[in-house]
Amino acid sequence: MDTAMIFERFWNRYSTDNQNAKRIFNLFTDRGEKVVHDHIALRTFDDPRMNIDVIARIFTENGYEAKGNYEFKVKKLRGKHFEHKSDPKAPKVFISELLTDQFSDFLQNTIRGYLNSLGDSAYADPDLVYGGSVWGKISFETYNKLREESEYAAWLLVYGYRANHFAVKVNELKKFLTLQEVNEFVKGNGYLMNNVGGEIYGTPAELLEQSATMAEIQPFTFTDGVHEIPSCFYEFTLRYNRRDGTQYSGFIAANADKIFESTNYYNKQADMM
Repeated sequence: MDTAMIFERFWNRYSTDNQNAKRIFNLFTDRGEKVVHDHIALRTFDDPRMNIDVIARIFTENGYEAKGNYEFKVKKLRGKHFEHKSDPKAPKVFISELLTDQFSDFLQNTIRGYLNSLGDSAYADPDLVYGGSVWGKISFETYNKLREESEYAAWLLVYGYRANHFAVKVNELKKFLTLQEVNEFVKGNGYLMNNVGGEIYGTPAELLEQSATMAEIQPFTFTDGVHEIPSCFYEFTLRYNRRDGTQYSGFIAANADKIFESTNYYNKQADMM
């Protein structure tokens, strides 16, 4: 399969469901920029039917290989990133999974109940990664109770399989030399940046700087009514060269830890104050 088609399918749903991302994309193209995406990120559970290795198959069967492992002890997650074996310009893929057995019985039983509501054939479907919340809608009450333990778990059970975010590769922009310039441009057009611990994560010395918008707030139909919750967000990534002149291609767990919070519900409350 053409990898460009894989990313196009993710992008089409992501940009259709999250109009802010499409508008920001258009802001750059209207300035004459060609937007190149550095990576996409996907979320899943650690269940063997849909863990990282399962979700990654669409990529590993089409030229990608695992390159890095990451741990997020506070959020009780782990992650891997994947790169194309022969095409360094292909977007990278970052996949994370929730370590469900580290949570309460309530969270474990809730997640397991929804996951077990589907037959194994649903998880064997190669289109699972595009399927959204394949196990159906949940209640807003359940969403809020899950959030008390894990914002990630609540978000994932609501939205399921889709691109959690795309990341613009700032290195490929012609009129923006720094991440700060990008942030000011985005904010100047009315969009909020994630500022948990600052707006820019990482440093040139670490060879990677990242920033992200706040997740778009959208109405979502739960089983017990319609409520506004955070959806997906847009990221911006600036990479630096190693001493040997090659560009750093990995990720930094401390950066990603903050970027995960772009979808936290409390950010919605902050936006409304």
